[in-house]
Amino acid sequence: MRFLKYAFLLLFLGVSFAAYSSEMKTDTIKPIRKSDKEWKESLSPQAYYILRKAGTERAFTGKLYNIKTKGTYICGGCKLPLFSSETKFNSGTGWPSFWQPVNKKHVKEIEDFELGMVRTEVRCARCDGHIGHVFDDGPKPTGLRYCMNSEAMLFSAAEQKK
Repeated sequence: MRFLKYAFLLLFLGVSFAAYSSEMKTDTIKPIRKSDKEWKESLSPQAYYILRKAGTERAFTGKLYNIKTKGTYICGGCKLPLFSSETKFNSGTGWPSFWQPVNKKHVKEIEDFELGMVRTEVRCARCDGHIGHVFDDGPKPTGLRYCMNSEAMLFSAAEQKK
């Protein structure tokens, strides 16, 4: 059932079903590589700044911050499903926050030493786009807070049952 849900979502979003289908079966993510020029042409200026240059949006300004609808948050660069509304919570930080990704293999975590502190950067496993950071001050059951940029993601509302 879960596979069909993601297959429909990906078909709806125009992502290659065959490519994602093989990723679901093997649990591996096939990287997407584009030139800087291709990324600039395919993303909004703000999404490019965040996804490709590891920027961030101002707190409390992101379009996905206050969404309470059920659905899936997907990478704005390659449409890989990243987070579910089921794990979203209000952290009070001003960015969409989640206590776990839909699949741990859909995100990469990298130590970030910028700003004079050690943080853990979160990137999309498929397109290597910067999405945000993860901290260890989140709620149970994981204790994690994936603090993400709205401009780095798109939202796909869940189909409502009639």
